[in-house]
Parts: sequence; structure tokens; C-alpha cells
Amino acid sequence: MSGGILERIVEVKRVRVEAARRHVPEARLRVAAEARRDIRPFFERLRSAGPSGANIIAEIKRASPSKGPIAPGLDPAALASAYAAGGAAALSVLTETDFFRGSPEDLARARAAAPLPVLRKDFIFSPYQVYESAAMGADALLLIVRILTVSELADLAQLTADLGLEPLVEIHTEEDLAAARAAGARLIGINNRNLSSFATDLDHTLRLLPRLAPGQVAVAASGIRSGEEIQRYRSAGVYNFLIGESLVRSENPAGFLKQLMGDGK
Repeated sequence: MSGGILERIVEVKRVRVEAARRHVPEARLRVAAEARRDIRPFFERLRSAGPSGANIIAEIKRASPSKGPIAPGLDPAALASAYAAGGAAALSVLTETDFFRGSPEDLARARAAAPLPVLRKDFIFSPYQVYESAAMGADALLLIVRILTVSELADLAQLTADLGLEPLVEIHTEEDLAAARAAGARLIGINNRNLSSFATDLDHTLRLLPRLAPGQVAVAASGIRSGEEIQRYRSAGVYNFLIGESLVRSENPAGFLKQLMGDGK
């Protein structure tokens, strides 16, 4: 990983993790993580196209480094309920504090309000954070290839699976995809946004899609705002979408979700 905002986020996150480790030892988190019996199936919701032909992972997101405040006063429980009513396949919750203004409490409140599986979206690079994710109630977690070595990615993905959670492995380049394949990842998030420049290209997913190995399932992420864009992806064989900003900004998230999936127009 080199330069830019991503490096800064990870630097700050490392400090946060070390502080958390001093407050709550890893051994205590591991006990809580291994005791989980309420894990909701995440991959199974995305394995094949849903009834509408599109599965949407609906995101709860207060802010971002590139856009600043998006919905700083959002109610995670109310938004999660609206997403469930709108037909979302799963939830994604930002838990990073300094740049995205999220928190583990946002995840807990969202999960308690809706029956959907929940992805913890954060900058995860250590086993401590994997145990933490399970202990806080996540059913899946994001692993960003760009911030990990191949061996780190493989180890974290395996630990995630051992705990019964699903790793969503985020890629942006063919090199990232090769690392994901080497780690045995089956759920591949193709980020249309370049994490160095934060430029977004909706064609990016379509260019990388043919490179996925048999058995790997794609999730298109970043910049998706309309049913027409989703239909274009579906025509190419993509049926999973992670959508955040446009949903959070919507005055009627449930209705907007239905519209994105081709229902309620």
C-alpha cells in the first residue's frame, strides 16, 4: 500500500486497535467470538440472484473522506428497518470512527432492528479485529486486499471462516484479484473507486468480471445510483451490489431500494 488517504486511515486505525487491545485483551474477544451461535448466513444470500434478479447490500454510512458528512445524524435502527422493508439482501455498516464517523454501536443497533445478515465494513488487518467483529455481532467482514500482504489476507480470511463469518474480499486491480484467488476468497467485492485517487469508474467492475475464477461471486461496489446502472450490470452477469451514499441520502430508502431492483416504479 502506498501514499494517500488510505495509508493515513490505516495508520490511525493501527493506533486505535492498539488502544483497544490494551482495554480489552484479545483472549477475551476470542472467547466471545467463539461463543457466537446467532450468525446469520451472508454468502447464502448472495450466492445466486434474488427474486428481483439483484441482491443489494444496503449500507449505513455517516461520512466518508472524499465526501465529508453524508448523514451524520442518521438512526441506524430506523435505516436498517427501512432497508429490510425495501428488500435488501444484507446490511453493511461502517464502524470506522475517525474518517467515516461510524461505530460498533451503529452495527449493534442496525442488527437488532432487522433480521438481515450484517457486514462490518472497516479497515481490518489483524486477528484482533476479526475476533472483535464476531464479538460485536457482525456476520461478515470486509478484507481490503490493498492494505494486506497475500499471507495476511489468507490468514485473516481463514480465521474469519473458522469463526463462521464470511470474508468479503475487496479488490480493485488484477493483482488484487490474484491475491484474493490465492487466499481462496469466494466473495469478491470489485470496487469501482480507486482508493488512491477516489476516482470512480462504473465500467471497472465489467472489465474485471471476466477475470474471476469459477465459483467466485462478484459484488459491484461504489458509484451505483440507478436501476438502469444495475440493469446494465445484470446484463453482464453481476447480480450483487453494495450501495451506500445514494441510499443514505434518499428521503425514502425503502422505496428507492425497490426502484433500484425494478419494483415499485
